[in-house]
Amino acid sequence: MKIFTIVIALLSCCFLKAQTDSIPQPPYKRFPTPPPFRLLMTDSATYYTKADLPKKTPLLLIVFSPDCDHCKKETEDLLQNIDQFKKTQIVMATWLPFPDMKKFYDDFELSRYENIKVGRDISFIIPPFYNIRNLPFLALYDKKGNLITVAEGSLPMSRIIEYFKE
Repeated sequence: MKIFTIVIALLSCCFLKAQTDSIPQPPYKRFPTPPPFRLLMTDSATYYTKADLPKKTPLLLIVFSPDCDHCKKETEDLLQNIDQFKKTQIVMATWLPFPDMKKFYDDFELSRYENIKVGRDISFIIPPFYNIRNLPFLALYDKKGNLITVAEGSLPMSRIIEYFKE
C-alpha cells in the first residue's frame, strides 16, 4: 500500500507545473520610453502629452504628492540646482486633486521655469506604468527617449546630474 501511495505521488508530481511568477514586470521595463501620459496643466484647460516633449532633450519625470515632505524637499533641491537642468525637460506629475497640485505649483513658483511642466495625471496612467510604491518617484530618460534609470524616494541632485552626464 505504501509503494502504491508513493507511485501515485510521484506520478502526480509529473503533471504539476512550476508556478509562474504571478507578478508581471512593470510596463516601463518592457517599454523603456516615456509612457503615453496626458497631464491636465495648471490652467485647467490645456494638456501636456508625450507628443509635446521636445525632441533630442533629456527628460526628468517626477511623480509627486503635493503634501509629501520628501517631494517638497526634492523640489527645493531641484530648484537650487536648476542651472544644471537648463537643457532638460522636467515633467512633474501627480494624480492627486487639482487644487492641491495648483497650490504646490504656486508655492514653488514653478511658472518661472520654462522647462518645468506640472500637471495632473487624470487618467492614472503613470503610477501603474512604473508600479510606483514610494514618492517622490523619478524616471530619467536620455535625449533619445531611452530610460536611464528610475528611483523611488528622494535622490540627491548630484546623482541625477551624474546620470544625465553618463
